[in-house]
Amino acid sequence: MVKSVAGFLFLMAACPLSFAEEIGEVDTKFKLLGPDHKIKIEAFDDAKVSGVSCHVSRAVTGGLKGAVGLAEDTSDASIACRQVGPIVINEPLESGEQVFSERRSLVFKRLQVVRFCDETRNTLIYLVYSDKIIEGSPKNSISSVPIKPWSSEAPARCRDINS
Repeated sequence: MVKSVAGFLFLMAACPLSFAEEIGEVDTKFKLLGPDHKIKIEAFDDAKVSGVSCHVSRAVTGGLKGAVGLAEDTSDASIACRQVGPIVINEPLESGEQVFSERRSLVFKRLQVVRFCDETRNTLIYLVYSDKIIEGSPKNSISSVPIKPWSSEAPARCRDINS
């Protein structure tokens, strides 16, 4: 049993939970040993909603623990999502559905992005937050993407896609 749990934890730590493109980073604090503390910017596309891309900025802990992957990153993150082409909803959307996830510590903490749909305003809302098995963080950020026509075609409607 202990070997099974240890193997699972190793796989969880070794396997990436998300596929984001790294856009850039800035140093925020010099560390004599190991990498500096940073803010990283990554981009990802919503797999179920073509035409929407999001950019997430997040704090990354450096130092010796950060170099070997043992540091727990802070819960600080920000998100900006925009329409980058015609919005096409490829599958039915679930309220609060996870669209992006990334580990923030060796095993127990994750940065997550979830999507909601405001049917009244025909708008997609993306929420970024950090959770932890024992205690999460109230730090969060949102971004809204109104569903509008990219050209002369009529826009998709939230109420049409949640069935």
